[in-house]
Amino acid sequence: MARAFLFVLDSFGIGGAADADRYGDDGANTFAHIAEACAEGRSDREGLRSGPLFVPHMASLGLGKAAETATGLGFSSSGTDLLAAAFHGAAQEVSSGKDTPSGHWEIAGLPVRFDWGYFPDTVPAFPAELTAAIIREGKVPGILGNCHAPGTEIIERFGEEHIRTGKPICYTSVDSVLQIAAHEVHFGLERLYEFCKVVRRLVDPLRIGRVIARPFVGETAATFERTYNRHDYAVPPPEPTLLDRLIARGSRVIAIGKIGDIFAHRGISQVRKGAGNMAMFDEALGAMDDAGDGDLVFANFVDFDTEFGHRRDVAGYAAALEAFDRRLPEAFARLRQGDLLILTADHGNDPTWQGTDHTRERIPVIGTGPGFKGGDIGLRTTFADIGETVAEHLGLAHGLYGTSFYTAIGGHA
Repeated sequence: MARAFLFVLDSFGIGGAADADRYGDDGANTFAHIAEACAEGRSDREGLRSGPLFVPHMASLGLGKAAETATGLGFSSSGTDLLAAAFHGAAQEVSSGKDTPSGHWEIAGLPVRFDWGYFPDTVPAFPAELTAAIIREGKVPGILGNCHAPGTEIIERFGEEHIRTGKPICYTSVDSVLQIAAHEVHFGLERLYEFCKVVRRLVDPLRIGRVIARPFVGETAATFERTYNRHDYAVPPPEPTLLDRLIARGSRVIAIGKIGDIFAHRGISQVRKGAGNMAMFDEALGAMDDAGDGDLVFANFVDFDTEFGHRRDVAGYAAALEAFDRRLPEAFARLRQGDLLILTADHGNDPTWQGTDHTRERIPVIGTGPGFKGGDIGLRTTFADIGETVAEHLGLAHGLYGTSFYTAIGGHA
């Protein structure tokens, strides 16, 4: 058996979703709009980056071809030749929602066929009985926020009052989430985690996908800063995923970043985390070194989404893509004969779009591996095709959802 490496560039959509209008996202395209802004000089920032978007290694895997498959629009790859073993295509999500669990579960072979619960865009956003239970069972003097809001903005707005009163900041978004911000020192990090576990239990009947701990530090609105001690408390997948199937077979699944949280730590052998994309890349490389036959390294690079997509920072997103791309040769160098590397995304978060939320988009499916013939895998009708391809590569029986493209890229059972 060989090994598989699945890298998710969190929120790096490529537009074209057939049902984007249902989500108010018709025309959203994270990749194209970043590239367009760079080409027009609107993403130049002194000391950070300038000029056209430069991601030659992803281009050599067929990123531009994948984008064309998703939307029909051509993309210049600055003359970059495709690697001989590279494959490229795009995938349409069939799951409900446009959030992290839906995208990742479907990538891992389990589409979300039920509807998540959401909180209305009202003030207050949470039902009175839920708020009362949170205060009572969480043993806090009250809560602040209780509304839809971007994370950094609501901390600036309520952070000082939170420190003064001890009331945690509770908020939501268009996604199926209840987020809780609290000061790491004044409230306490472990206390925040325990509080989130209480809230997780309370929102289970409402089908809320995630309760997210959002710790921060600083003493004033001008100095507040979120830390990398975020923790997601997710609903466990309702059926076995690719990860469960690998663990049951005796293989290892090494989770990088928030992958463990997304799957409620089910089907995970080991979790490795780092502060930021580059530290996460270091962890992924270490996991590649450690992976054995039949193992999967599943990595999420969250900064694209949290630091740049939600903050509508086009230049920051572009610079992060370029930094990630510069390190890809380190991953290529670790591939052994028969290994499979796939780069993809879980949803979009177009930093040029209105609002601060995820965008419904198709995702790139690009990759390579020594010994593969590569080629065009076309438009996949579900993200689950990714999971089924990894499953076939690692010698698992076919799952219930998705169709493998393993044979199409030159793989063999």
